[in-house]
Amino acid sequence: MTKHDVLYIIGMFFIGLVISLIFTWPTMWLWNYLMPSIFGLPTLTFWQTFGLQVLASCFLPSRSQGGKN
Repeated sequence: MTKHDVLYIIGMFFIGLVISLIFTWPTMWLWNYLMPSIFGLPTLTFWQTFGLQVLASCFLPSRSQGGKN
């Protein structure tokens, strides 16, 4: 593995982290707007919402672009 490959992997990791952090805000806003009034659930902080997204990604597989279904 070359230095370029290592830098590419680290860069992709940080880009993925930034994208997931950006998507945390709308999820937190929707949760805090809808869930307390509909179901009586508590509001979530930013990091609780981020953890919820990580947990959901573990249990809910993403759709791949090819291969077997």
